[in-house]
Amino acid sequence: MARRCELTGKGVMVGNNVSHALNRTRRRFLPNLINVTLISDALNRPVKLRISAAALRTVEHRGGLDAFLIKQSDTDLSPLAQGIKKEIRAALAAA
Repeated sequence: MARRCELTGKGVMVGNNVSHALNRTRRRFLPNLINVTLISDALNRPVKLRISAAALRTVEHRGGLDAFLIKQSDTDLSPLAQGIKKEIRAALAAA
């Protein structure tokens, strides 16, 4: 399973551990990913996603999953999230 947020595209970053003697060894900075179930108002069903904690705060700030996905660009979204976004657009257009 890839260590990448399904909504924001945030992934693993690399850098160095730097000791007191300035010895440098490579390390990985992993995103804070959590498994969540978000409710889509337009689809009236829950959606399971693996997103970062920062993305969860952003979803709540923007007013829910539907508002977040409509505003987010497709390049950052995972294929699963792009499919959900397409379903939400269709549901909103039909209503």
